[in-house]
Parts: sequence; C-alpha cells; structure tokens
Amino acid sequence: MAQAIETIDVNVPVSVAYNQWTQFEEFPKFLDEVESITQVTDTLTEWKVKVGPVEKTFEARITEQHPDERVAWNSTGGDVDHGGVVTFHKLGDSQTRVTVQIDWEPTGLLEKLGSGLGSDNRAIKKDLANFKEYIESQGSPDGAWRGDVQA
Repeated sequence: MAQAIETIDVNVPVSVAYNQWTQFEEFPKFLDEVESITQVTDTLTEWKVKVGPVEKTFEARITEQHPDERVAWNSTGGDVDHGGVVTFHKLGDSQTRVTVQIDWEPTGLLEKLGSGLGSDNRAIKKDLANFKEYIESQGSPDGAWRGDVQA
C-alpha cells in the first residue's frame, strides 16, 4: 500500500479551514483531479475523478469526524481502494496547519510507477496549495457541517 502525506499552513482560522473541508461537493473548485462529488448522506459521498485520461468512480464513507480537528474516510466501493485523514491544527487566531494523509493501493503499472516516483505526494501538495489559495481568497467557507462522527 502506498502512502502520501502533505501539510500546508493557511491564513484563516481553524474553523474556517475545517468548515470549507466539510463541503465535499465544492472540492472540484480546488482539487484538480476531482470531477464531481455527490453528498449522499452525512457520512457517504460518491466521487468521480479523472487522472490524465483515466476516469474512476468510487464511494467514500466518513469514518471519523470531529469539528475543527479531523475528518477520516475509507473508500467503500468502486475503482479506488484508499483511506485517509485530514487534520486541522490551530497555529494562531488566523492561521491553521492542514495535514492530509492518504493510504492507497496503486493498480496497474502506471499507478505503481507514479507512486514510486512520488506523483501522489506532488498531487496532494498541489491540491493543498489550491485549497490555501481558494480559502484565503474567499475568507469564509462555502458552508459548514459541524456534526461529529465517532470512530
């Protein structure tokens, strides 16, 4: 199983960064490979992603979620086998550290090669930079879900 971990500091309060991250259907605004996400229930989402010419669909279930702290998930079906967690750390009144860790199973030669060359880390780093630019320019989240999901 491959693992990718990346961190970025964003210049917004922790609640703003967290609240934006809970707006899954807005992810295509800052995650390059995400075509669409449909929020089915509070804990189930359906994803459509495109990496290069390859389109994949899968479901992801939120397995743990605590406001202003973390969101964890696992894929539950479809073309992608992965799980991950994003954590939020208050650095100051208007600065937050966001860390993303994804564990995934590369399939096929290209995914295995890409993972070995670090393309997964580069993609997450770019997406976090996009998130930083998006939330800092917005100044406020597109919405919020403050529910708590226990592991």
